[in-house]
Amino acid sequence: VQLQASGGGLVQAGGSLTLSCRASRTILASNPMGWYRQTPGNSRDLVARLRSGRDPDYADSIWGRFTISRDNAKNTVTLQMNSLKPEDTAVYYCYARVSGTDYWGQGTQLTVSS
Repeated sequence: VQLQASGGGLVQAGGSLTLSCRASRTILASNPMGWYRQTPGNSRDLVARLRSGRDPDYADSIWGRFTISRDNAKNTVTLQMNSLKPEDTAVYYCYARVSGTDYWGQGTQLTVSS
């Protein structure tokens, strides 16, 4: 499975941006998909995740500002980010878990200026 992320860039604080990730093949609705982010010298941390039959998981730091969604017909997962803060600056990675294996996108940089 290859994941292609897009939509990163430079945005001012308070602005909005949408990240998208498309899988190279069918990802079943039962397979988790989501987004992580990483800053230099730090671990890759969960931002938002969709798991079948459960409410979305969100990191506390982005609660109420980010919304994750997926289009199973298009094998995409999207992260709508509002009210962006400088501390949201990071490389964002999409992921999918298929048959117990985690697949990662190439990462897309988000920079939020103050």
